[in-house]
Amino acid sequence: MGTGWRAATTTALYGPTGFFVAGTGPAAHFRTSVHASPVFGGALLRLVERVDAALGHPGRLDVVDVGAGRGELLTTLAQLAVRAADRGGPARRAVAPRNTATDDHSTGGGGRVPPLVDRLRLTAVEVAPRPVGLSPAVDWRDRVPDGITGLLLATEWLDNVPLDVAVATDDGWRTVLVDPAGVESVGGPVDPADADWLATWWPASPGGRAEIGRTRDVAWATAVRAVDRGLALAVDYGHLRSGRPFDGTLTGYRAGRQVPPVPDGSCDLTAHVAVDAVGVAGSAVAGTPYTLLRQREALRALGADGGRPPLALATTDPAGYVRALAAASAVTELTDPAGLGGHWWLLQPVGIPAPPLAPAVSAPSPAP
Repeated sequence: MGTGWRAATTTALYGPTGFFVAGTGPAAHFRTSVHASPVFGGALLRLVERVDAALGHPGRLDVVDVGAGRGELLTTLAQLAVRAADRGGPARRAVAPRNTATDDHSTGGGGRVPPLVDRLRLTAVEVAPRPVGLSPAVDWRDRVPDGITGLLLATEWLDNVPLDVAVATDDGWRTVLVDPAGVESVGGPVDPADADWLATWWPASPGGRAEIGRTRDVAWATAVRAVDRGLALAVDYGHLRSGRPFDGTLTGYRAGRQVPPVPDGSCDLTAHVAVDAVGVAGSAVAGTPYTLLRQREALRALGADGGRPPLALATTDPAGYVRALAAASAVTELTDPAGLGGHWWLLQPVGIPAPPLAPAVSAPSPAP
């Protein structure tokens, strides 16, 4: 007799000896956009600059990374912000509009805006202990802070939020149970709240499995609620109601390889995200529409187009040509629709217009 996948995954990933708590960190086991290339960080820094402008260049600009791993993304953003300040980037040249706010998010009225690097407040949210050697510029917390003005990031976080799994039977949806060795059995009917979620978001097919995303909806809504003004961005594998996978997507990863999902703490456990359901949950909190688009389009809209550098550059600046060629190769990986480029970007503005990126997939509502 086992337990539901939600309870088993919670212990396996986040318990005292769990995969994300006691292990070497996600980068040792699977490759995300964050780990693939600094190009991803550069694109996100441009998004940070757009959010900063939409907020009127506040005196403190928060960037909060939920599910921060070992702080790799925030470390990259901090380094890129320093380089941008050294080059005299847009934040250095901008002039702040009049701002009557009196808290520490205000730049005051009409003065020259300090460089973005001087206003950034970087916060990593992770259950693991703070890594040795992490820059003191990065705050480390085990939960999302309140009062965020700026950008909240959740890069491949929601797919690791534990959930229960159900199977469609002649008697309706029933809970899938699992033991520590990964052996499954069929349990009793799903609870009423999960049944309601399934009726709204996951069409039943006889014999099919469903991954009940209600816990992800709650997690995302809670994260959005922590944003006072700014943008919440989730980047993850996912699917829409019109194309839910018949057998689900629950799987494991260990040392760079896909493995069977076994909830014993030895591997990552992940399932794709019902991004439309999550989007509706966040939108209900923010009171504004959400936007969905693919990573391929989002990165191109943020300047990562993957174009090959002109061959003439190889003659005039050989080293620059090699760097540009490497960057183009990295963009190719990040925008490959069969891989990382197939990620969904879910953008939820709070108190600001959504930063323009690219034509979006329409934000669907729940089925009646």
